[in-house]
Amino acid sequence: MMMANFFQPPRLRIGDEKTEHRQASWLELFYDLVFVVAVAQLAHNLKEHISVLGFLGFVVLFIPLWWSWIGTTFYSNRFDNDDIGHRLLVLLQMMTAAALAINIHHGLGESSSGFALSYALGRILLVIEYIRASIHIPNVRPLTARYAIGFAIAATFWLISAFIPAPLRFGLWGMGIVIDFITPFTARKFQLRLLPHSSHLPERFGLFTIIVLGEAIVAVVNGVSEQKWDISTVIAAFFGLITAFSLWWIYFDNLGGTPIIKARTQGKVSAMNIWLFTHLPFVIGITAMGVGVEQVLISKTGVPLAGNLRWLLCGAVALCYLSLGIFHKYGVIRYCKIRTRHRLATAVILIAIAFLAQGLPPVAIIALVAVVSVVQVFQDLYQQRPTTRLGDAAM
Repeated sequence: MMMANFFQPPRLRIGDEKTEHRQASWLELFYDLVFVVAVAQLAHNLKEHISVLGFLGFVVLFIPLWWSWIGTTFYSNRFDNDDIGHRLLVLLQMMTAAALAINIHHGLGESSSGFALSYALGRILLVIEYIRASIHIPNVRPLTARYAIGFAIAATFWLISAFIPAPLRFGLWGMGIVIDFITPFTARKFQLRLLPHSSHLPERFGLFTIIVLGEAIVAVVNGVSEQKWDISTVIAAFFGLITAFSLWWIYFDNLGGTPIIKARTQGKVSAMNIWLFTHLPFVIGITAMGVGVEQVLISKTGVPLAGNLRWLLCGAVALCYLSLGIFHKYGVIRYCKIRTRHRLATAVILIAIAFLAQGLPPVAIIALVAVVSVVQVFQDLYQQRPTTRLGDAAM
């Protein structure tokens, strides 16, 4: 779509959804490319530090990266306008996201100052966008003012932290991210009047899920390319792909309704917030799963899989199914009591595999994980049969 004018004010994009079915713009898709690289950097960083502390560090770095994407995505959903001003601001936000990716390696060490500064600048740009929207759209000021103030305070903590030595620096990070997370809750009554576009936002979340699933595919390719080809490697790669494919199937096949419609019909934003924040452990789990799959593929085939790798793979996939169970329970994807129980039971089974499968070789571990995932797909297919009435009644 060509620009109608070189410079035009932001406009509210959540109007009559029946007449405007929105899809991700080319600019949004281009913006996502930076996060493809950033997620790859996060995965590579985890690969070099596979331990409890390494995983916690991975999560600490993942959260601000994900929240940067969330901030821009929610703004664009409500106020996207394809003029030069918006394009230039998005370009600058891409630069800050790229700077985050550059500083991920040693992001909790010598590069932590650069990481903090990159995140702070990205939040400042988001504040500028909300101020711009507030100036041109008076009826949204109660919402945009809350967002601009909250995000500006959080950005200040991150900016100061760039010049403060560790470990105090990380304390300021924590305070900043908490303020970032709390800010939307301070504007709940205003959100109900300005709920996001119900077709556009789920698509954007789905695209980020595709980004992290893509990292799992890359992990399979990297793992096979680094290993001498034999039947065990091929079988393990097959099971790795099956696990990723199963998660894709279960997530996208259950998007029967949107939390935004639920919030509109029930007058509550709690469903939307559950949907938003539960995506964080879900995408963390998928990304960590990709690292686990790659490490399984490059492990020696004739010896038991190392404990840290077993826990990484099984724990990451368990985290995905735990998140899916929460999605089902609160109806932010297809509401279904049976599927909630299936997902939660699967998470428990995967943790049990991590506990009990100490002497099994890599191909056996990844096979068990894949089989458990495939069973979930078949359970959904069985429940969807036209002749199944009992299953439908329990939805």
